[in-house]
Amino acid sequence: MTLTVLGVRHHGPGSARSVLAALAEHEPDCVVIEGPPELDALLPLAGHPDLVPPVAGLVYDVASPRRAAFYPFAVFSPEWVALRWAVARGVEVRFADLPAVHALAPGAPDEEEPTSPARLDPIGELARTAGYDDPERWWEDAVEHRRDSTLHQFALLSEAMAQVRAHAPADEENDRREAAMRRVLRAVQRSGRERVAVVCGAWHAPALEEGAWPTQSADNRLLAKLPRTKVAATWAPWTANRLAVASGYGAGVRSPGWYRHLFTTPDDEVVAGWLVRVAHALRAEGVEVSPASVVEATRLADALAAVRGRPSVGLSELDDATRAVLADGSDLPLALVDRALTVGEDLGSVPEETPMVPLAADVARQQRSLRLRPSTTATVVQLDLRRDAGLARSVFLHRLRVLGIDWAEQVEVGATTGTFKEAWQLEWRPELAVALVEASGHGNTVLAAAETRVEDQAAVADLDGLALLVQDCLLADLPTALAAVVAVLAERTARQHDTLTLLRTVEPLARTCRYGDVRGAETAGIAHVLETVVLRASLGLRAASRSLDDDGAAALREGVEGTQRGVALLDDPALTGPWHAALGRVGDEAEVHGAVSGRVNRILLDAGLLATDEAARRLSRRLSTGADATAGAAWLDGFLTGEALLLLHDEELLDVVDGWLAAVPEHAFEDLVPLLRRTFARFQPPERRQIGDHLRRLREPRSAADRGAATGVDLERGRPAAALVARLLGMEVA
Repeated sequence: MTLTVLGVRHHGPGSARSVLAALAEHEPDCVVIEGPPELDALLPLAGHPDLVPPVAGLVYDVASPRRAAFYPFAVFSPEWVALRWAVARGVEVRFADLPAVHALAPGAPDEEEPTSPARLDPIGELARTAGYDDPERWWEDAVEHRRDSTLHQFALLSEAMAQVRAHAPADEENDRREAAMRRVLRAVQRSGRERVAVVCGAWHAPALEEGAWPTQSADNRLLAKLPRTKVAATWAPWTANRLAVASGYGAGVRSPGWYRHLFTTPDDEVVAGWLVRVAHALRAEGVEVSPASVVEATRLADALAAVRGRPSVGLSELDDATRAVLADGSDLPLALVDRALTVGEDLGSVPEETPMVPLAADVARQQRSLRLRPSTTATVVQLDLRRDAGLARSVFLHRLRVLGIDWAEQVEVGATTGTFKEAWQLEWRPELAVALVEASGHGNTVLAAAETRVEDQAAVADLDGLALLVQDCLLADLPTALAAVVAVLAERTARQHDTLTLLRTVEPLARTCRYGDVRGAETAGIAHVLETVVLRASLGLRAASRSLDDDGAAALREGVEGTQRGVALLDDPALTGPWHAALGRVGDEAEVHGAVSGRVNRILLDAGLLATDEAARRLSRRLSTGADATAGAAWLDGFLTGEALLLLHDEELLDVVDGWLAAVPEHAFEDLVPLLRRTFARFQPPERRQIGDHLRRLREPRSAADRGAATGVDLERGRPAAALVARLLGMEVA
């Protein structure tokens, strides 16, 4: 057997061109590609016209799909061009690496872990030897930008890697991988193949040269007694962004979009073609770029490459030329086109015949029928729930969210406050393929899987979690799951004694009852549960408000605010009656923590259940000089939360607050400053400015008539009575 080892860098356009040239020169009858043998099952679809890179071989643990590994291929990947070359000519293809049944088994080393500090960077070592301070630039100069690669150069690269490996520390994981690769090569040798080409990472090339093989028994010892698990494999769409090192992909490259351009564009059009694309992208962003400036940038890029001694123009020269000529020296325009061009926005596709779990097939079918096309670019879709199409899309996206498939994220609609609109931001990511496999354990369709998952969550959820599940069921139109969750909720409510938990449950249930009719959902059962929850929370509020520390008071205050929003949303006497009565009992109790008491009194005041003069009396009592200043600040914070109009239109309240603050002792004032700053920071700057203007007017000297007008008292009519009282007291009257 004649064995030709082609050591490459994954996703390198120069390596891909060299591999194509070497395969044409060697004409092997078997091509072995680095990758787990489980990918052999995907070879029947490798030549399908609908298998468009970037794509990835996905191998996952059947029992635990979260344990999965992707093996990406781009149009410029050496492994991809070798695969398509062999398939087009009917040449046998085999994958060789440590089998995924071992690599993904529980207890196996995780290959996605960060590289060990002791492990050498071979490209960095060779770059330093060649006098380069940038390993990426050395590799591009030595490999990616060269168009004259031959089999001899592969041999030279393998020899260089052998020198680096001689000084590398021992790596048991790497040794196992290479032993598994040699096991496949021995099997190919026994099958009678005469000319075999191996496409693998350059680091592995010296270990796969036939003369460097250890004994078969030595390799077998490395592979003995490894853990095993059952795995499955499929093709999955990949994205250009996930090919980049910035995505965390260990074998990634810095600029997938540039590499694709470098591989697919004729040599004499690489520089000009790239700058034309940059000009189009800049114009799309509103930057003026003329044809003459593109010509000038092309000349500058060529000159920079010559001055720097590079074999051809690289991305750094193109970026420098773009910055100097097309962007007037600014980096901002480069950032605008980096995602679209340098990284790229390509999204691969797989054939319909690709083996996939039934749930993934159902998702793909609904994406097509609802016209929700997956894309790597984040796009916002607005839905009108009054239309059948908008409602169907909303239900589908909510069901995916329930399943933990985060393809779409709900965002703010805009200035409108209507309940008939939703906005979703859609962005497809490759790891969603794993989420689909994992969610398939709940069912074979989106509806069945979502209902099963909700029912499973309801079995272990607490009361406020159940309230959120009820809301999810209505949004995702899960009637069977809704009935199950409501039943569990009713049963848990009857046994729940924690008032805070009951308070947290009110708002999501009220929101469900209020907006459920938008989707035509039946909410009668939920309304009955809500009434019970509000009644029990109201009865327990007084006892729950006592003996609280600051953290407990903050939690209870949040629960009170949420319950108030929920009760106000429905405005149902069956809810507002017991709730307002409970607030009234708590509002005037001195034993209640200030943060809770202040908030309760403000709610009562806003609801018209507390007179302004009574509110001022309670405020004055809480802020009296004999009361604790910190407790008073907490009461004030709860009372003033909301709009500043309360202080702007009630000078009596404002005067009480100002007088209390002026009388606070200096040692206590320093502790109060952060609390007061937090309280008043919630007001808008114009509101704070108006409060200051009101205080200044309150402190300005005024005539008796003005003071009387301000207080509503006629001082002139009261002057004779005041004079008589003064004489009786033996006082002189002016």
